[in-house]
Amino acid sequence: MLLRIGDKIVNREKIYKAVDEILEMRSQGYSQQEIANKIGLDRTAISRLETLGEVRKGSRIALVGHPITNCDELSAMAGQEGVEFCFLLSEKERWQVVQSISGLELFNKIMEIVGALRTYDVVIFIGSNKWIKLAETLLDKEVIGVKIGESPIADDKYVNVEEIRSIIKNLQS
Repeated sequence: MLLRIGDKIVNREKIYKAVDEILEMRSQGYSQQEIANKIGLDRTAISRLETLGEVRKGSRIALVGHPITNCDELSAMAGQEGVEFCFLLSEKERWQVVQSISGLELFNKIMEIVGALRTYDVVIFIGSNKWIKLAETLLDKEVIGVKIGESPIADDKYVNVEEIRSIIKNLQS
């Protein structure tokens, strides 16, 4: 889409593509200066662009939990707060996963998830006392446990979204 700004015609799509390219390169580890040199901008322009879209600073946070009744609501909030990894299941979903794959596939999936979680600075784990303790043992990162019952929990539990948001916000400061 073209826009007239004074005596110039500006291509909005060209700007969107350039911003996408800049952000992609930054996420791949390029410095602001390297990108600025490559595309012919000031390094401060790259910095200001990042500041415009910044959701939060601080630790890389993962959110994991089960059995939860309001998974979608929690996932949406986590996305708004910049949580980079979110794995929430209801009891039904958890059993569907367990019953839909072989023991070896399940073991591999669990190890994949544990491996991914170990790359985060903080893991917020919502679950029973047993699962929280297991997460603390498996992960060499800070685990913040949000206990929703004693093990075993057979029914989905509602988790207060604002309580989890508050934990995330405290981690950001």
